[in-house]
Amino acid sequence: MNVVDKLIERTIKTKNPTVVGLDPDIGKIPACYKDCENGNTLLAAAEVIFEFNRDIIDIVCEFVPAVKLQMAFYEKYGSYGVAAFEKTVAYAKSKDLVVIEDAKRNDIGNTAKAYADGHLGKVETPGGLCVSSFDVDFLTVTPFLGSESLDPFADVCRENDKGIFVLVKTSNTSSGEIQDVITKDGLTISQSIAEYVAMKADGFSGKYGYSSIGAVVGATYPEEAVKLRKTMPKSYFLVPGYGAQGGGAKDVLPCFNPDGLGAVINSSRGILYSHMSDEERNSCSKEEYLNRVRNAIAKMQRDIYTVLKSSYPEMVY
Repeated sequence: MNVVDKLIERTIKTKNPTVVGLDPDIGKIPACYKDCENGNTLLAAAEVIFEFNRDIIDIVCEFVPAVKLQMAFYEKYGSYGVAAFEKTVAYAKSKDLVVIEDAKRNDIGNTAKAYADGHLGKVETPGGLCVSSFDVDFLTVTPFLGSESLDPFADVCRENDKGIFVLVKTSNTSSGEIQDVITKDGLTISQSIAEYVAMKADGFSGKYGYSSIGAVVGATYPEEAVKLRKTMPKSYFLVPGYGAQGGGAKDVLPCFNPDGLGAVINSSRGILYSHMSDEERNSCSKEEYLNRVRNAIAKMQRDIYTVLKSSYPEMVY
């Protein structure tokens, strides 16, 4: 199965085109998770992160199609954090969730291929076997080095039924300083990247007509999203910027097609942290916290689904 088909089928099953971002911030994780021995060690931090992630996955696995792990929150704890990342990926996949790694990797030549093999494909062992390493389903990649840096990722995706989301128009406020610059062709840099993604997307489509070569398009720029959706009709969009960054349900509508497909909307802080004050996080039980998470997911699903259904009554779910 093309990996984007799995993402679509889980979206249809859950009636929920949303992604929960697993961005474990030790300072914001409820105190009830941090009562552990050797609390001032990197190992302790990694153990807290995995326990926290495991509980979140148990709560969300029936309601969302995918989770997104931002690698920075794991790498900062060194090998212990990376081990927690690997355990989280394996646990999420055991619950049949699609796993998106947000690491914005890239380089050129053999280095690009090494990133692609390690995160999406297979790596060689001294004994001659080729085995999966991180084995995520999708990886975010930066296009700044051009097509020779992106082609190795596309090749590995084809060989291993994986996908990528290429940064096209990000949700942060300063993105326009570079992404909105007009090129010699009269297009913005974002639009130029979108044309490459659209070209590369051909040949990677699954049974629903969507490609596993996708794009990151922020919820905070809906007018730009209208243009980018037209340029990249087959590409799935990973949409950050919802909730805590200011994007709402109506803002993400341009990222979808009339079938109600074509995008997944990520929320990290809005699901994990923003619904509780610091005082509440320090005093709540795990059960109370996880109920808040469940309610936050339900509200996000309801808000987005309502807008989609009212705008696209013939959508497929």
